[in-house]
Amino acid sequence: MVGLRVKKYLDDNGIKYSYVAEKINMPMNMFSPLLNGKRKMTAEEYLLICQAIGVDAGYFSDDPEPIVEVG
Repeated sequence: MVGLRVKKYLDDNGIKYSYVAEKINMPMNMFSPLLNGKRKMTAEEYLLICQAIGVDAGYFSDDPEPIVEVG
């Protein structure tokens, strides 16, 4: 689940959950269940979280292979 990957990223990088929740204007009682997989994350919430922690929206993708564009 994406929430669990986000949680691991936050833990691994020493980013406080409360910091991210504040940046995306979400109460902790709504943010915490997202990280624990108890509530589904909307696309908008996901994008806000990625923006708040400064990662590309594809960072937490299920696909372990990077996306390569052929042009």
